[in-house]
Amino acid sequence: MAKVCQVTGKKPIVGNSVSHSNIKTKRRFLPNLQKKRFFYAEEDRWVTLKISADALRTINKNGLASVIKSLRAAGEKI
Repeated sequence: MAKVCQVTGKKPIVGNSVSHSNIKTKRRFLPNLQKKRFFYAEEDRWVTLKISADALRTINKNGLASVIKSLRAAGEKI
């Protein structure tokens, strides 16, 4: 399963772990992803999304219907 947010498109990025002696080794920064179920009242069904914490705030602000509408316009199958 890919570590990508369905709403914002956030995915892992790479960077360096820097030790006390300033030795740098590669590491990954993973997004804060959660599997969350929402009740989509327009279609009277539950929708499960894999979203980041930032996307959860977006859904709370704009509403689930507008977020799903924009996802479907982008070609995502919900």
